[in-house]
Amino acid sequence: MFIDQITLFLKAGSGGDGAVSWRREKYIPKGGPAGGDGGDGGSITIQAIPDLFSLEHLRNRRILKAKNGLPGSSAKRHGKNGQDLLIQVPLGTIIKDKKTGESLFDLTEINQKVTICNGGIGGKGNCHFISPTNRAPTQFTKGTAGDELEIELELKLIADVGLVGMPNAGKSTLISSLAKLPVKIAPYPFTTLRPNLGIVEFDDFSRVMIADIPGIIKDAHQDKGLGLYFLKHIERTSVLLYVIDISSQDGRDPLEDFTLLEKELSLHNEELTKKPFLVAINQIDRLEDPEVLENFKKNYPYSKETLFEISALEKEGLLALLQKIHSMVPEEILFSKR
Repeated sequence: MFIDQITLFLKAGSGGDGAVSWRREKYIPKGGPAGGDGGDGGSITIQAIPDLFSLEHLRNRRILKAKNGLPGSSAKRHGKNGQDLLIQVPLGTIIKDKKTGESLFDLTEINQKVTICNGGIGGKGNCHFISPTNRAPTQFTKGTAGDELEIELELKLIADVGLVGMPNAGKSTLISSLAKLPVKIAPYPFTTLRPNLGIVEFDDFSRVMIADIPGIIKDAHQDKGLGLYFLKHIERTSVLLYVIDISSQDGRDPLEDFTLLEKELSLHNEELTKKPFLVAINQIDRLEDPEVLENFKKNYPYSKETLFEISALEKEGLLALLQKIHSMVPEEILFSKR
């Protein structure tokens, strides 16, 4: 199950109370106060790791608590500190304050850590309160409570290439062919109900991560279809790859499809249309009317160098497309996944 948004209630551990105790040893009368300090409560830290791609592992863990510190004891013994709690999340996770909606942290770097709730401080034992006028203090302090916070985790995938297309344009077939990834493929809309992620490795051992985003329809920016739920996942891609069904088997106009996709991306986030992009003219093996392809090329408003005729099913034209993708993804990204 792909989960990209979840609410958690976090509570750091409370500090242990200080102790009231007295030193009692043979031949040492009036040994004095010997109460130890309480241990500090455990803190809660959130870490982004590259091996997770969903928040599914937190689905049944809505309340998370770190351990409390233990009380101090006799002979000035310090109470044990509470164990910290580490929560691991995927790269691209945004941490928000549930109450205010404020974004607190954006975890975009591998192994990036943030301490979201600090543990309470352990209390002081009575050994700290001795004075010339108070040789037998009974005072001690209680440990302080740990921080509490209700947060919302929102995942925006960090992929290098984002596949964008209408339902049934062949995106799932394409990522399956490029990344050798088993995905659900069927001749009906919305077979992709969650993003599929795949890694493509090149001959120089560099890699790119490709995300197959569920099909976009008209008014997706208004949350139609799968809408806003998945449009956000292409905001952090380096390159967009529009996948256009040129076969016109269902009566759609390929050029209108491309124009609609551009419009929906722009209405969702205008910055998306400024990203580098390519267009994969897919299902070329099923093309029955060559004029459809010629008309698309003739009226295509951008450089023809961004167009690639492919058949994802037959694996035709994929090598040239991969080589172009390799040249467009920044080198530091290509080799960061080795």
